[in-house]
Amino acid sequence: MTSLRRGLRIVCFFAFAIVASADPPRPPGVVIDQSPASSQQYIGSPSLAVLPSGEYLASHDFFGPGSTRQLTIVFISKDKGATWQPRAKIDGQWWSSLFVHRDAVYIMGTTSEYGFLGIRRSTDSGETWTTPADANSGLLLNDGKYHTAPVPVVVHAGRIWRAMEDAQGPDGWGHHFRAFMMSAPEDGDLLDAKNWTFSNRIGWDPQLLDGKFGGWLEGNAVVAPDGKIVDILRVDHPDANERAAILEVSADGKQMNFDAAKDFIDFPGGAKKFTIRRDPNDGSYWSLANYVPPDKRGPKPATIRNTLALINSKDLRSWEIRKILLDHPDPVKHGFQYADWLFDGEDIIAVVRTAFDDEFGGAVRQHDANYMTFHRFTGFRK
Repeated sequence: MTSLRRGLRIVCFFAFAIVASADPPRPPGVVIDQSPASSQQYIGSPSLAVLPSGEYLASHDFFGPGSTRQLTIVFISKDKGATWQPRAKIDGQWWSSLFVHRDAVYIMGTTSEYGFLGIRRSTDSGETWTTPADANSGLLLNDGKYHTAPVPVVVHAGRIWRAMEDAQGPDGWGHHFRAFMMSAPEDGDLLDAKNWTFSNRIGWDPQLLDGKFGGWLEGNAVVAPDGKIVDILRVDHPDANERAAILEVSADGKQMNFDAAKDFIDFPGGAKKFTIRRDPNDGSYWSLANYVPPDKRGPKPATIRNTLALINSKDLRSWEIRKILLDHPDPVKHGFQYADWLFDGEDIIAVVRTAFDDEFGGAVRQHDANYMTFHRFTGFRK
């Protein structure tokens, strides 16, 4: 007869008393954090960094009606992702990505949902962080509503590059996103707003994609094969053949351009957030994306997130599926989404916003994740 045990689990600095079976359902990977659906605080914006010490940092925020929409939690692993401990909580940080630059770790995003654009620095492995109080301490833009996600930060041609969007266009979600690129000298003070250059902003055009273009968001700064910086964005579009958009950036970071005739590309999983990184070995490109197999496709590809695939490209424009990494047969309450990842030698390491079964009844839906999980995909180039 199955016995019951009663325990206490600490989750994101909140204590939940639970009654668990001997073998509660668990998602694949290592659970970094869990937030039960009943809390109405859903896990968003997973991000990952490897510190100069070799320790890993991971972060996520909370969204949903039970959240403040401005809190980010940071975790640390001292054993290559096998176990994780809470490191810090940052009030006034959201939609953010971690990155390491010149022996310090930074977190960049917004100050809240559609808040200002801010960046913080830590010199003690993520335990304490600077506060973006003004233009001299990390408050980079305070003139409107901004949007982003955990997206790549790239050092190239003496500058550090990151894609962003504002939410100051017409109408609501999707239509109001305007893409732009930001950059700064790689040897400059990243907390000083004067060091940052911002490109022009390109927004939604209702004429594109036969009038079915819903907008673009969550762009990736990527070094293209010709050495130029481009912004590759998720595209909201109802067609089962998912797309991304490529916006070209001038060398000084001041001008972005888009040619609709050639710069919408087929991209497996392009209706959901993805991260693209360039392979230091051969210059090809990799991503973890929510590809939808042909027999599972429907009219709303952005809602299908139960398959995570490793995809590869030689030129950023033609992509192939290399392997299905995570999959669950149910697309309604299961999702492996918003994967942020890094190269680690011959492996890929990743953190994933995961909706899965748990001892509390599982996720509300695939979008409203109840876990952040860590994964190591070994020998990915093979």
